[in-house]
Amino acid sequence: MSLSERKTIDLEQGWDFMHKGITKLKNILEGLPEPQFSSEDYMMLYTTIYNMCTQKPPHDYSQQLYDKYRESFEEYILSTGLSDSFGNSFILSRFSQSSPSIMSLSERKTIDLEQGWDFMHKGITKLKNILEGLPEPQFSSEDYMMLYTTIYNMCTQKPPHDYSQQLYDKYRESFEEYILSTVLPSLREKHDEFMLRELVKRWANHKIMVRWLSRFFHYLDRYFIARRSLPALNEVGLTCFRDLVYKELNWNVRDAVISLIDQEREGEQIDRALLKNVLDIFVEIGMGQMDHYENKFEAVMLKDTSAYYSRKASNWILEDSCPDYMLKAEECLKREKDRVAHYLHSSSEPKLLEKVQHELLSVYANQLLEKEHSGCHALLRDDKVEDLSRMFRLFSKTPRGLDPISSIFKQHVTTEGMALVKLAEDAASNKKPDKKDIIGLQEQVFVRKVIDLHDKYLTYVNDCFQNHTLFHKALKEAFEIFCNKGVAGSSSAELLATFCDNILKKGGSEKLSDEAIEETLEKVVKLLAYISDKDLFAEFYRKKLARRLLFDKSANDDHERSILTKLKQQCGGQFTSKMEGMVTDLTLAKENQTSFEEYLSNNTADPGIDLTVTVLTTGFWPSYKSFDLNLPVEMASALLLFNSADRLSYSEIMTQLNLSDDDVIRLLHSLSCAKYKILNKEPNTKTISSTDYFEFNSKFTDKMRRIKIPLPPVDEKKKVIEDVDKDRRYAIDASIVRIMKSRKLLGYQHLVVECVEQLGRMFKPDVKAIKKRIEDLISRDYLERDKDNANMFKYLA
Repeated sequence: MSLSERKTIDLEQGWDFMHKGITKLKNILEGLPEPQFSSEDYMMLYTTIYNMCTQKPPHDYSQQLYDKYRESFEEYILSTGLSDSFGNSFILSRFSQSSPSIMSLSERKTIDLEQGWDFMHKGITKLKNILEGLPEPQFSSEDYMMLYTTIYNMCTQKPPHDYSQQLYDKYRESFEEYILSTVLPSLREKHDEFMLRELVKRWANHKIMVRWLSRFFHYLDRYFIARRSLPALNEVGLTCFRDLVYKELNWNVRDAVISLIDQEREGEQIDRALLKNVLDIFVEIGMGQMDHYENKFEAVMLKDTSAYYSRKASNWILEDSCPDYMLKAEECLKREKDRVAHYLHSSSEPKLLEKVQHELLSVYANQLLEKEHSGCHALLRDDKVEDLSRMFRLFSKTPRGLDPISSIFKQHVTTEGMALVKLAEDAASNKKPDKKDIIGLQEQVFVRKVIDLHDKYLTYVNDCFQNHTLFHKALKEAFEIFCNKGVAGSSSAELLATFCDNILKKGGSEKLSDEAIEETLEKVVKLLAYISDKDLFAEFYRKKLARRLLFDKSANDDHERSILTKLKQQCGGQFTSKMEGMVTDLTLAKENQTSFEEYLSNNTADPGIDLTVTVLTTGFWPSYKSFDLNLPVEMASALLLFNSADRLSYSEIMTQLNLSDDDVIRLLHSLSCAKYKILNKEPNTKTISSTDYFEFNSKFTDKMRRIKIPLPPVDEKKKVIEDVDKDRRYAIDASIVRIMKSRKLLGYQHLVVECVEQLGRMFKPDVKAIKKRIEDLISRDYLERDKDNANMFKYLA
């Protein structure tokens, strides 16, 4: 094993070598033919033990070697007996004679300081010559042993001949003399990259010199230095280089390194290995601390980095489009990471990237994002997915860098949504006057476009913006703005309910596969999350569900249950309880009908008519107002025709009634053009023509229960809204009572806040409505005002 290298020796390998030496010694003691030990043999055995005891854990085998030392004696004594071992002391003299030197290892003569140092100085001079490349033979094991033994003897002589302190001082002086006479002059005459190469060479030589001299003087480390708590030999050697070389040249070295880094940033080829070696000196010179690297090099390098990229960014922001600028910024960050990987210390990476990100992104964030034809608005408008992803990656690493992007995203989505609302309004305004109260194709198209818009930008959030909560929040707020806008007098809640009805009923305009229906319903439920008046949607949906179920218009029972499950997950069990009850009622009704038919079949009973009975739970189903119509026979006969047909022409009605033209015209005019429109006419004019078509007005309603003439239709929406308002009053009452029952005493403002929080999931209660309900509860002795403070309320049990 070379003294200039330290390879890890495992226990088995090392002891195998030592055992061979011990066996040789035993053979010599037993008189067996063996060559005498040479100085090189001794040195190899000693060095093996030394290396095995000074390796880093878990490869420090000191304890194991200590045990094997004892075992070697025990094994020899037990195997050969005690008597023979005392007659072989001649081996010691033979062993000592094998080391021809000026100081025998078996003899101890007093060595004075001048004589001993003269011998050591020759060895140190030889080492210097080798480092300088001068012709010198390499150190042999015998040379090393002689130098080590000289130090050992000079340190273990009895006072006043113990020269430990003097040798410790001369150890330092040896480095100082070499650096001042040889190292510094060679560095001072070189500049820039040549100086760096010379520095790397001199530092490598210096570490070799420290390693060798530390071994020569090793006895000082083990005893003298340990007892005096002095700096170790290795530390002294490195400190000399730091104090004499590093302190003088570190500014020049730093500037040369930064100059090479800037050259590389400009696209020039540089010697990265050289920079790595130089920067390692900054780290190693700190001897375990990063102060020298961070304060003497890194701080200035970071400042230079900021200045460099500040100059670049000021030009790029004027010359390049937003996508091109981001490509350059991303490439710069990638290259800076590459520099860290190749020659900068790993601890510099976050600091370096922060400087680059600040100069390239943070400083020009607003200008970059707001670029007229290529900024964030343009990227969203032109669906530049890759550029948007890059924008997110870059700005997600800067402090609050995503805030302006999410704000622009919200603004863009809101603008597109409001444009859809305006298109739907314009289409509704062009609709025929007689059809304005009916939600038609344009409104259905509007809902479909809103769903598509949500799909598109939800994909952006998940993919481009990596599912970041800030963009989910922006998307939610944007959709809440335009999803709660009415279209053509219809609320978003009604539009969504009608859209679902169109999908789920037989013969709807949406012709979709089962998978597409499920997917669409899932998307509708997601949109419902943005609607503030969810209770209004629930009531509209319930009424339309009732028609589908009672008139057997539902296309698929599984789809009906599926959307109720989705609504339940989104809004809670209370939201869908009535609807689920309605579906259950119809399921039970079908089972009862099947049982009834089986009964009739089994008992050969024939009632003579087809009888179907549906038992409904009153609380689940919407109620409808009934009317008693007092009509002439002709009008009643005309209305009865619509039991078998949804739409009839003028000629069909006249033929079936067998009346004259004048009678039919007067009859139909009363039913469709007078004050009360029992029939809807197409076209909607005030005169009856032979080409007209008529439909029964299913929305007919009136305030009066008994009427003699058909009454004009009252918009079903009005009743729904009235019913919802009534339910809201009950919900507010219940919420106030629950809160006051738990609190007993509460101020007006706190009561209002808690009430809004409780009811916010279903609707946004109006503060005035809450105040009215409080007054009503006071009048009904549920609450009372505090006598001392009118804004405090007490709960009355």
